Amino acid sequence: MIDDEGYRLNVGIVLSNERGQVFWARRVGQDAWQFPQGGIDKEESPEQAMYRELKEETGLSPSDVEILGCTNDWLRYRLPKRYVRRNQTPMCIGQKQIWYMLKMVGTESHVNLSSCDKPEFDHWCWVDYWEPSKKVIFFKRKVYKKALAELEPLLQRS
Repeated sequence: MIDDEGYRLNVGIVLSNERGQVFWARRVGQDAWQFPQGGIDKEESPEQAMYRELKEETGLSPSDVEILGCTNDWLRYRLPKRYVRRNQTPMCIGQKQIWYMLKMVGTESHVNLSSCDKPEFDHWCWVDYWEPSKKVIFFKRKVYKKALAELEPLLQRS
């Protein structure tokens, strides 16, 4: 779904482990790493979209995670002009996201990057909490820093 301003509604997922590390995944066939994320379908709540994306991209189910919380509002980023598909209607200029902080309560063996027909990722690992905000593609760095800053207290309380 794309809103009236041209932002695609989306959820971002920060999945943590008991050591406070976060799940970091490499996009199939690329040297590009990111958190799981994905669009919100029509008639779908952000939480429903989060669980759907979690299952599609990591193979994890609701019983494998605990929701620690989410951002209070939408966080936005604009796409650089070269990434905007001008022939798309409606045109998407960026994403607006609700970010969720999850804690893995299941076992790592439940992670299955090939759980859907077209996998998003081909490799994953646990990394230090702030590493993704330094290594994600440049145009997502500010939104990663904002999301991680807002969600960090949730992780410290768990």
